[in-house]
Amino acid sequence: MIHVNMRAVNENPESALPPAGLPRRIGAMFYDSLLLFAVLYLATALARWAAGDAIEPGHGLPHHLFQIYLLLFIGAFFVWFWVRGGQTLGMRAWRIQVRRIDGGPLTTPQAALRFCAALLSLIPAGLGFWWILVDRERRAWHDRIAGTTVVRTP
Repeated sequence: MIHVNMRAVNENPESALPPAGLPRRIGAMFYDSLLLFAVLYLATALARWAAGDAIEPGHGLPHHLFQIYLLLFIGAFFVWFWVRGGQTLGMRAWRIQVRRIDGGPLTTPQAALRFCAALLSLIPAGLGFWWILVDRERRAWHDRIAGTTVVRTP
């Protein structure tokens, strides 16, 4: 059964789209992970070139800085897509979109907050994502923190 917030329907018909469930989100995450793998491969090649091909403890770029660099690339990937259309390529394939609660597009700070909160949702064995299964509005922890929702698109 799909839960639709009737108050939101009356205020903004665009926001009346049904929430996306966990299987669709996982499918989109899988698709995005394939694309992200290619992006991170290129980011790594760029870092290795810039560091003189030395990304190892004690040589060139310190390992922890390299990990932060890759995390920033991942964050930029998601923030860029979420702000420009509310969909990554995986989300587009699975016909889901992230929006603000009022149905509008995400701002850059809101998308960045959502990404950081999604990292926190992953930490306790993905409990923040599993929360979708018990939440009436099918919102994950990071959706609640950032004031967003993920809907199915027609």
